[in-house]
Amino acid sequence: MMLPSDQLTAVDAVLAGDTEAFAILVRANKGLVMAVCVSYLGNTPEAEDAAQEAFLKAYAKLSAFRRESAFSTWLCTIARRRCLDLLHQRGASKTQSLDELVEAKGDFIAAPPQEQGLNHRGLADLLDSLPPDYRTVIALRETQNLSYEEIAAAMDCTVDSVKARLRRARKTLMENARHFLPQNLSNEMQGATGNMK
Repeated sequence: MMLPSDQLTAVDAVLAGDTEAFAILVRANKGLVMAVCVSYLGNTPEAEDAAQEAFLKAYAKLSAFRRESAFSTWLCTIARRRCLDLLHQRGASKTQSLDELVEAKGDFIAAPPQEQGLNHRGLADLLDSLPPDYRTVIALRETQNLSYEEIAAAMDCTVDSVKARLRRARKTLMENARHFLPQNLSNEMQGATGNMK
Protein backbone atom coordinates (compact mmCIF):
# COMPACT_ATOMS: atom_id res chain seq x y z
CA MET A 1 0.00 0.00 0.00
CA MET A 2 1.30 3.41 -0.95
CA LEU A 3 1.47 5.91 1.89
CA PRO A 4 -0.38 9.22 1.47
CA SER A 5 2.95 11.09 1.58
CA ASP A 6 4.29 8.89 -1.23
CA GLN A 7 1.15 9.61 -3.23
CA LEU A 8 1.71 13.34 -2.78
CA THR A 9 5.27 12.90 -4.00
CA ALA A 10 3.91 11.09 -7.07
CA VAL A 11 1.39 13.92 -7.61
CA ASP A 12 4.26 16.42 -7.54
CA ALA A 13 6.16 14.31 -10.07
CA VAL A 14 3.15 14.20 -12.41
CA LEU A 15 2.72 17.96 -12.15
CA ALA A 16 6.42 18.30 -13.02
CA GLY A 17 5.85 16.30 -16.20
CA ASP A 18 6.53 12.69 -15.16
CA THR A 19 3.56 10.82 -16.65
CA GLU A 20 4.89 7.49 -15.37
CA ALA A 21 4.24 8.71 -11.83
CA PHE A 22 0.53 8.79 -12.61
CA ALA A 23 0.68 5.10 -13.56
CA ILE A 24 2.00 4.47 -10.05
CA LEU A 25 -0.96 6.38 -8.59
CA VAL A 26 -3.37 4.36 -10.73
CA ARG A 27 -1.87 1.05 -9.56
CA ALA A 28 -1.96 2.18 -5.92
CA ASN A 29 -5.60 3.28 -6.07
CA LYS A 30 -7.24 1.01 -8.64
CA GLY A 31 -8.78 -1.35 -6.06
CA LEU A 32 -10.17 1.50 -4.01
CA VAL A 33 -11.68 3.29 -7.00
CA MET A 34 -13.16 0.03 -8.33
CA ALA A 35 -14.71 -0.70 -4.92
CA VAL A 36 -16.41 2.69 -4.97
CA CYS A 37 -17.62 2.25 -8.56
CA VAL A 38 -18.84 -1.32 -8.05
CA SER A 39 -20.66 -0.37 -4.85
CA TYR A 40 -22.64 2.22 -6.82
CA LEU A 41 -22.95 0.62 -10.25
CA GLY A 42 -22.61 -3.09 -9.65
CA ASN A 43 -22.16 -3.70 -13.37
CA THR A 44 -18.52 -4.59 -14.05
CA PRO A 45 -18.17 -3.00 -17.51
CA GLU A 46 -19.91 0.18 -16.39
CA ALA A 47 -17.97 0.26 -13.12
CA GLU A 48 -14.70 -0.24 -14.98
CA ASP A 49 -15.59 2.57 -17.37
CA ALA A 50 -16.48 4.86 -14.47
CA ALA A 51 -13.20 4.04 -12.72
CA GLN A 52 -11.25 4.75 -15.89
CA GLU A 53 -13.11 8.02 -16.38
CA ALA A 54 -12.36 8.98 -12.77
CA PHE A 55 -8.64 8.44 -13.34
CA LEU A 56 -8.75 10.43 -16.59
CA LYS A 57 -10.53 13.31 -14.89
CA ALA A 58 -8.10 13.20 -11.96
CA TYR A 59 -5.20 13.40 -14.40
CA ALA A 60 -6.77 16.30 -16.29
CA LYS A 61 -7.63 18.18 -13.09
CA LEU A 62 -4.56 17.26 -11.05
CA SER A 63 -3.45 20.88 -10.78
CA ALA A 64 -6.77 21.58 -9.00
CA PHE A 65 -5.96 19.04 -6.24
CA ARG A 66 -5.69 21.25 -3.14
CA ARG A 67 -4.14 18.70 -0.75
CA GLU A 68 -6.85 19.32 1.85
CA SER A 69 -7.27 15.55 1.97
CA ALA A 70 -5.34 12.51 0.81
CA PHE A 71 -5.04 12.03 -2.95
CA SER A 72 -6.96 8.75 -2.63
CA THR A 73 -9.84 10.56 -0.92
CA TRP A 74 -9.96 13.17 -3.67
CA LEU A 75 -9.88 10.41 -6.28
CA CYS A 76 -12.74 8.55 -4.53
CA THR A 77 -14.79 11.72 -4.58
CA ILE A 78 -14.27 12.01 -8.33
CA ALA A 79 -15.24 8.34 -8.79
CA ARG A 80 -18.30 8.68 -6.56
CA ARG A 81 -19.52 11.74 -8.44
CA ARG A 82 -19.00 10.00 -11.79
CA CYS A 83 -21.05 7.03 -10.56
CA LEU A 84 -23.82 9.30 -9.34
CA ASP A 85 -23.83 11.05 -12.72
CA LEU A 86 -24.17 7.70 -14.48
CA LEU A 87 -26.98 6.61 -12.16
CA HIS A 88 -28.77 9.87 -12.79
CA GLN A 89 -28.31 9.50 -16.55
CA ARG A 90 -29.80 6.05 -16.61
CA GLY A 91 -32.54 7.04 -14.19
CA ALA A 92 -31.60 4.45 -11.61
CA SER A 93 -32.29 5.15 -7.98
CA LYS A 94 -30.78 1.87 -6.90
CA THR A 95 -27.58 0.05 -7.78
CA GLN A 96 -27.60 -3.40 -9.28
CA SER A 97 -25.58 -6.28 -7.88
CA LEU A 98 -22.38 -6.52 -5.88
CA ASP A 99 -21.30 -9.85 -7.37
CA GLU A 100 -18.26 -8.13 -8.82
CA LEU A 101 -17.23 -6.73 -5.44
CA VAL A 102 -17.47 -10.17 -3.87
CA GLU A 103 -15.45 -11.70 -6.72
CA ALA A 104 -12.88 -8.90 -6.74
CA LYS A 105 -12.45 -8.98 -3.01
CA GLY A 106 -12.65 -12.59 -1.90
CA ASP A 107 -11.22 -11.56 1.45
CA PHE A 108 -14.43 -9.62 2.22
CA ILE A 109 -15.27 -12.31 4.74
CA ALA A 110 -12.74 -14.14 6.88
CA ALA A 111 -13.71 -17.76 6.22
CA PRO A 112 -14.86 -19.46 3.05
CA PRO A 113 -18.58 -18.81 2.45
CA GLN A 114 -19.42 -22.51 2.82
CA GLU A 115 -18.04 -22.48 6.37
CA GLN A 116 -20.18 -19.50 7.25
CA GLY A 117 -23.38 -20.99 5.90
CA LEU A 118 -23.45 -18.60 2.97
CA ASN A 119 -22.77 -19.37 -0.64
CA HIS A 120 -21.49 -16.80 -3.10
CA ARG A 121 -24.99 -16.01 -4.37
CA GLY A 122 -26.30 -15.62 -0.83
CA LEU A 123 -23.56 -13.17 0.09
CA ALA A 124 -24.15 -11.18 -3.09
CA ASP A 125 -27.89 -11.12 -2.31
CA LEU A 126 -27.17 -9.89 1.22
CA LEU A 127 -24.99 -7.07 -0.05
CA ASP A 128 -27.49 -6.27 -2.77
CA SER A 129 -30.20 -5.82 -0.13
CA LEU A 130 -28.39 -2.77 1.26
CA PRO A 131 -29.07 0.79 0.11
CA PRO A 132 -26.24 2.22 -2.05
CA ASP A 133 -24.75 4.38 0.72
CA TYR A 134 -24.59 1.40 3.07
CA ARG A 135 -22.94 -0.74 0.38
CA THR A 136 -20.37 1.95 -0.25
CA VAL A 137 -19.51 2.42 3.41
CA ILE A 138 -19.18 -1.36 3.86
CA ALA A 139 -16.99 -1.65 0.76
CA LEU A 140 -14.70 1.20 1.78
CA ARG A 141 -14.39 0.09 5.40
CA GLU A 142 -14.27 -3.69 5.05
CA THR A 143 -12.53 -4.25 1.71
CA GLN A 144 -10.36 -1.14 1.50
CA ASN A 145 -9.74 -0.64 5.25
CA LEU A 146 -10.28 3.12 5.05
CA SER A 147 -10.59 5.14 8.24
CA TYR A 148 -13.87 6.79 9.16
CA GLU A 149 -12.36 10.14 8.22
CA GLU A 150 -11.29 8.91 4.77
CA ILE A 151 -14.72 7.42 4.13
CA ALA A 152 -16.41 10.63 5.25
CA ALA A 153 -14.28 12.65 2.86
CA ALA A 154 -14.89 10.22 -0.02
CA MET A 155 -18.65 10.18 0.58
CA ASP A 156 -18.91 13.88 1.37
CA CYS A 157 -20.52 13.39 4.78
CA THR A 158 -19.58 13.57 8.47
CA VAL A 159 -17.68 10.93 10.42
CA ASP A 160 -20.77 10.45 12.61
CA SER A 161 -22.81 9.78 9.48
CA VAL A 162 -20.27 7.18 8.34
CA LYS A 163 -20.40 5.45 11.72
CA ALA A 164 -24.20 5.47 11.71
CA ARG A 165 -24.39 4.10 8.16
CA LEU A 166 -21.86 1.41 8.97
CA ARG A 167 -23.74 0.42 12.12
CA ARG A 168 -27.06 0.28 10.23
CA ALA A 169 -25.49 -1.61 7.33
CA ARG A 170 -24.03 -4.25 9.65
CA LYS A 171 -27.31 -4.57 11.53
CA THR A 172 -29.24 -4.97 8.27
CA LEU A 173 -26.74 -7.56 7.04
CA MET A 174 -27.04 -9.54 10.27
CA GLU A 175 -30.83 -9.41 10.18
CA ASN A 176 -30.97 -10.47 6.54
CA ALA A 177 -28.30 -13.16 6.99
CA ARG A 178 -30.66 -15.21 9.13
CA HIS A 179 -32.38 -16.37 5.93
CA PHE A 180 -29.15 -17.87 4.59
CA LEU A 181 -27.76 -19.51 7.72
CA PRO A 182 -28.49 -22.82 9.42
CA GLN A 183 -31.17 -22.50 12.12
CA ASN A 184 -28.77 -22.71 15.10
CA LEU A 185 -26.59 -19.86 13.77
CA SER A 186 -29.67 -17.88 12.80
CA ASN A 187 -30.97 -18.06 16.38
CA GLU A 188 -27.60 -16.90 17.77
CA MET A 189 -27.54 -13.98 15.34
CA GLN A 190 -31.09 -13.02 16.21
CA GLY A 191 -29.97 -12.59 19.81
CA ALA A 192 -26.91 -10.61 18.75
CA THR A 193 -28.98 -8.40 16.45
CA GLY A 194 -31.26 -7.48 19.30
CA ASN A 195 -28.25 -6.15 21.21
CA MET A 196 -27.06 -3.85 18.39
CA LYS A 197 -27.88 -0.17 18.56
